[in-house]
Amino acid sequence: MAINRIAIGTSGEASHPDAIRAAFSEFFSMVIFVFAGQGSGMAYGKLTGDGPATPSGLVAASLAHAFALFVAVSVGANVSGGHVNPAVTFGAFVGGNITLLRAILYWIAQLLGAVVACLLLKVSTGGMETAAFSLSRGVEPWNAVVFEIVMTFGLVYTVYATAVDPKKGEIGIIAPLAIGLIVGANILVGGAFDGASMNPAVSFGPAVVSWTWTNHWVYWVGPFIGAAIAAIVYDTIFMGSNGHEPLPSNDF
Repeated sequence: MAINRIAIGTSGEASHPDAIRAAFSEFFSMVIFVFAGQGSGMAYGKLTGDGPATPSGLVAASLAHAFALFVAVSVGANVSGGHVNPAVTFGAFVGGNITLLRAILYWIAQLLGAVVACLLLKVSTGGMETAAFSLSRGVEPWNAVVFEIVMTFGLVYTVYATAVDPKKGEIGIIAPLAIGLIVGANILVGGAFDGASMNPAVSFGPAVVSWTWTNHWVYWVGPFIGAAIAAIVYDTIFMGSNGHEPLPSNDF
């Protein structure tokens, strides 16, 4: 079972060159992703004079996030695995595919990358607001938690099927595209309700820069629960103890 393979890691892991390079990879991938994704929303606001949300704006946000994540995962895949999401990292940890110590390094890098991207947007746009994620009218926090659980389940399930599963074969080639597409599709579903984060770092960056924390917990609890469920379900049903390819002995 996946949870039986959870590992803490070794004492020297945090300073290992490979782990540090992987963390830097996650940082830069997150900057790329958040700058394009969050920036697309700011550009929409500028073009419409901060007008109300429209279906075309939702489609634009979906496409921007899908394209940017496709690139961000692709450029980080060979170094860090291209997680670009603390929830994906948590799912990998629950499945025994990354140690806790390396996961912490990833989380720090991902959160810093999101904050830096939002700061760069604020500076480059002349002080425009980097709007924090929020719930739409009529959407309660627990409604949003369910949305985030289901959407993140779909994302992490896709990650496992196309990138983690050792039996993935040639399907692994399209993993970054599949991951980007499921995020774009989920934004079309949940964007009008809670912003469709699926990614605690994506929510954390604008929350820090705008210092807006209303219902912020939703964007951590939902994605982490969804990621854990996806990891356990996919590993237990489709990988199992016989189909699991263990980490190389020289990898933490």
